[in-house]
Amino acid sequence: MLITIAWRNLWRNHRRSLIMLTAIAIGLWGMIWMTALMRGMVDQMIDDAINTLSGHVQVHAPGYLDDPSIEHSIPAVEDNPQLQQLLDSSQVTAWSQRVRVPAVIRSERDVYGVTLIGIDPEREVGLSFIADSVNEGRYLETAADKQVLVGRKLLEQLETKPGRRIVLMSQDPDNNIAERGFRIAGVFDADLQATETGYVFAGIDTVRKMLRMGDVVSEISLLGTDYRDVDGLAQEVQTVSDYGETKTWLQLDPYMASMLNVMDGFIFIWFGVIFLALSFGLVNTLLMAVFERTREIGLIQALGMQPGSILFMVLVESLIMLLIGLFAGNLLSWLTILPIRDGIDISGVSEGLEWAGMSSTLSPSVLASDVLLANSIVLVLGVAASLLPAWRASRKVPVEAITRVWQ
Repeated sequence: MLITIAWRNLWRNHRRSLIMLTAIAIGLWGMIWMTALMRGMVDQMIDDAINTLSGHVQVHAPGYLDDPSIEHSIPAVEDNPQLQQLLDSSQVTAWSQRVRVPAVIRSERDVYGVTLIGIDPEREVGLSFIADSVNEGRYLETAADKQVLVGRKLLEQLETKPGRRIVLMSQDPDNNIAERGFRIAGVFDADLQATETGYVFAGIDTVRKMLRMGDVVSEISLLGTDYRDVDGLAQEVQTVSDYGETKTWLQLDPYMASMLNVMDGFIFIWFGVIFLALSFGLVNTLLMAVFERTREIGLIQALGMQPGSILFMVLVESLIMLLIGLFAGNLLSWLTILPIRDGIDISGVSEGLEWAGMSSTLSPSVLASDVLLANSIVLVLGVAASLLPAWRASRKVPVEAITRVWQ
């Protein structure tokens, strides 16, 4: 009976109820929509950072990050059976070892400083952006491939093209100049211009031979199963590779780690701001509804309805309004996010985006936990905000309510 009365009371003033329902739906939509865009932006920045040679965990020689020279090298994975076993386990989805040294690239037209990276082409598939980004020419075939990959922007600066010859120079372990001529096998495109101008890729065996460095490597990079949970994997890697320095992507890229923390805090602040605005409207709507029914409430109390039942009736009225508003808000969110699930083209501000480490396409990312949190906040705190008008309705003295309006 109380639920039926609450439902009928809700629609006594259609205009006021519809305005409040619209506010709840738009408020929930705003929570989910903005969070999805922000999540998508941060996730894309993190994915780009991880795919740009970072991985989830890296192993280097002590001191390499401060001085990335050939002197700071570590044994290859093949020389450590325990590490090999861990990397081949289900905890690791992809891994590779690289040689990474500062170098100079020279064409017929110009000279630029770059980072020369020797890679195993097969192992880089699924680990980094390299294999999927070659859009002109060909990808490297083997670790002994004698050609190189260069970025499109670097290709333009060098005023050369695929198939042409370039020369790479670096230092060997004895600090002597080591140089070799290569032909350009392919051109890669990256989200960031700095990536296209900063890296040149060659087969790891070819680079080792050029630098006369034996079988050692500069780094070992690997992917786990979740970029948010990498500490345990890093600890296991450190245990079996105690000759190196193991760091997670959070330690290698403090900027992106701070972005992830800021995003988590932003969600709670944003949800709080939206709900604060909603709560004023909800409390005002219910207070007005109770005010208009002051004499009615006094009469049903005089007829024997307990204060607790009146409180329950007003809370049910609030709960029905919230549930309808939440349903409409979730539906609106789904209808607006679904058409742009493949991304929004924001290339018009690509230069500013590149400075922030973002690509020119923004794809929303909807997490079930964010949707559940938004709905829970509106529902639980909405009912809590309804306690004041419900309590005031249940505390009214019947005689006073019947004889005069509520003040």
